[in-house]
Amino acid sequence: MGEVVNLRLARKAKARAEAETTAATNRAAFGRTKAEKQRDAAERDRLDATLDGARRERD
Repeated sequence: MGEVVNLRLARKAKARAEAETTAATNRAAFGRTKAEKQRDAAERDRLDATLDGARRERD
């Protein structure tokens, strides 16, 4: 016979594992400092300006 498994404990363990993966995703997406956000925004603005400067035709 197989090993006896308590389903309540198995469900709780699965829920904890899913919550941890969700938390890790959120930490990566939202857990940035203000300086990191500003640096990314400045880089994005610089790239946009470079792209706009390279246009062949203006509207």
